[in-house]
Amino acid sequence: MNYLPNILFAIILIAGIGYFARNVKKLFRNIKLGKAQDISDNKPQRWKNMAMIALGQSKMVKRPVSGFFHIIVYVGFVIINIEVLEIIIDGVFGTHRIGSTILPASVYGFLISSFEILATLVFIAVVVFWIRRNIIKLKRFMSAEMKGWPKNDGNFILYFEMVLMTLFLVMNATDSSFQALESGNIISQYIAPLFGDNPETLHIIERSAWWLHIIGILIFLNYLYFSKHLHILLAFPNTYFGKLTPKGQFPNNDLVTSEVKLMMDPDADPYAAPPEGATDEPPAKFGASDVQDLSWLNLLNAYSCTECGRCTSECPANLTGKKLSPRKIMMDTRDRLEEVGKNIDANNGTFVDDGKQLLNDYITPEELWACTSCNACVEACPISIDPLNIIMEMRSYLVMEESAAPMELNNMMTNIENNGAPWPYNQMDRLNWKDE
Repeated sequence: MNYLPNILFAIILIAGIGYFARNVKKLFRNIKLGKAQDISDNKPQRWKNMAMIALGQSKMVKRPVSGFFHIIVYVGFVIINIEVLEIIIDGVFGTHRIGSTILPASVYGFLISSFEILATLVFIAVVVFWIRRNIIKLKRFMSAEMKGWPKNDGNFILYFEMVLMTLFLVMNATDSSFQALESGNIISQYIAPLFGDNPETLHIIERSAWWLHIIGILIFLNYLYFSKHLHILLAFPNTYFGKLTPKGQFPNNDLVTSEVKLMMDPDADPYAAPPEGATDEPPAKFGASDVQDLSWLNLLNAYSCTECGRCTSECPANLTGKKLSPRKIMMDTRDRLEEVGKNIDANNGTFVDDGKQLLNDYITPEELWACTSCNACVEACPISIDPLNIIMEMRSYLVMEESAAPMELNNMMTNIENNGAPWPYNQMDRLNWKDE
């Protein structure tokens, strides 16, 4: 028996999975560059959110057309790849369609029929997505941040899926022994006549499609790390760790809160102990100017971004022509994080200052101050990403560290400090309105 194909298959399989594992390790390393954040509360609700949003696609269907086709691709691609298990077993042990020998013919036929139907539906759905991007040119796919690599990346993944689905159907259509069963070939039976009836030719085509299919899946798996389609894996933890508090509720810095109370509350005790869990020591830096200043959840959000543009299409600032795009905020954060990761790789595990940071080099103050903090982007995101939190962290840095707030905001804060109110009225005149 010739074991060379089995050995070659094992080498390709190990290399593909090994390279993927290496990149996953790098991914976790980069996410851990963020600041610690305890997200261990309300686990039942978090599991429910993950089941409903990531697994159940509940937020995707708020836009029915794209939601419907996305579910087809999502369900179809996941279920079809169950057959990868059969391919791996056949490849390692030299068997052929091991499932047909260990499962009842009716069960195996039902499974393959389901896979073929889903493969066809996935192909159709992917073609629809390609048309929406490249022919109809939906506005949210034509934004400035979607030029170059982001646009090509979106198309590359569609081509990948078309090719993989085609190879699966061709593999079935040219498998003479499978077609002879007349069970499970619900779609491939109509494709089979296209390849003739020469046994040798059919065998070559079937083997070629088989090898290209499994190699294509391994390439697709490793491509994920470099693609926005990393959300296929990260949507689950991202929705689990998503924000549970009301969207309008912002976290307070206890140190700043106590200072404000001392300024504005005549009954505040300057010698009172800090609240439980708080500290009276100022942080090393207020807010964030680079990715290392953000929380690990912010960085997980950045890697999870699907670049679908729903956030930007709902952003009132963007709709009125301002430069802010919540999608760009997430893409810039991920790009800077990747740059920092490569810096660490190139310097033996240590980050060497490169003279850059997320603020100014990637995201401008103009973008940050355009935000109305309305949370429309957070509500629109189909996988619970929170661009607003990153915006507010970077605003905090501008205000607290650089005193670089817009003039209108500086005037308001000065009025609060001097008059106890945002308006430029003397405190003695604050109640004059009641006499009018």
